[in-house]
Amino acid sequence: MDVRENTVPEKGLPPVRFCEGRTYRAGRNTGMRSVWKGSITFGLVNIPVAVYPATREDKVSFKQLRKKDLSPIRYKKVAEVDEKEVPAAEIVKGYEYEKGKWVVLEEKDFEDVEIESTHTIEITDFIEVADVNPKYFYKPHFLEAQKGGEKSYALLHRALVETGKIGVAKVAIRSREYLAAVKPDGLFLMLELMHFAQEVLEPEGLRTVTGAELSAKEIQMAKALIDSLAGEWQPEQYEDSYQKAVQDVIQAKIEHRPKGEKARPVAPSTGIIDLVSVLQQSLKENVDKRKAAPKAKSRTTLGLVKQKRRTGAI
Repeated sequence: MDVRENTVPEKGLPPVRFCEGRTYRAGRNTGMRSVWKGSITFGLVNIPVAVYPATREDKVSFKQLRKKDLSPIRYKKVAEVDEKEVPAAEIVKGYEYEKGKWVVLEEKDFEDVEIESTHTIEITDFIEVADVNPKYFYKPHFLEAQKGGEKSYALLHRALVETGKIGVAKVAIRSREYLAAVKPDGLFLMLELMHFAQEVLEPEGLRTVTGAELSAKEIQMAKALIDSLAGEWQPEQYEDSYQKAVQDVIQAKIEHRPKGEKARPVAPSTGIIDLVSVLQQSLKENVDKRKAAPKAKSRTTLGLVKQKRRTGAI
């Protein structure tokens, strides 16, 4: 796939990628739908943006069926008191404030909940990304500049790249408020949703391994094994092998093919092991694999673009 950098950004936008003759921006010509539209604000700066999902679930889905005739199962909403089905028009939302005591909230009540982050991503702090524990981050989104906000968007992108900081903000999406980070990611700004402090757990009560004694040779061999496995981050080479295996089983059943038997993996030993010996064997096997593998081709334009992204050059 031919990927080239546009070295002359239009209207103050950061460089974009040209792929097979097409210019890509989030949400344009990609079939994506925005989940939120509003503005990024910090100080007196206002940047109109649209938010698009940056990830998706890619799992095999199943429906429950009745065994005897494979009829799909429907779920009915029934009242606990008499087991009678309740029509959608008669269902309301309630909060149990005491055992058996409820307060009912209507749609108007939710509309009356006023929070400042409903229509803005207000950045209140700029911090070093290294200061944030990775477990606070959990869901990335693309931020696309809207009409009139291109130059301010490019300016914020450039400033974050050069300072190495991220903006911390709050935003309300689909009636829920989130903590979020605005950060540069290659050619775009990203909005990464975060957990609030009360949602993040500490490993209290878990057993640590701080008392384990490690020899200098064990540490040296472990580092050597890591070095032998080191390489560039190429996410395309990893696949969900479980999902692929499930799809293979499904296809075999559709085609009435017999399922091939596979050897069961041997459970790891729980006894005392010679770490140095295991590391040496692992290192030898990995070196042999690398020697047997075909030599990598010269670096492609795509690889150079990825490297520039990692270093913040684009």
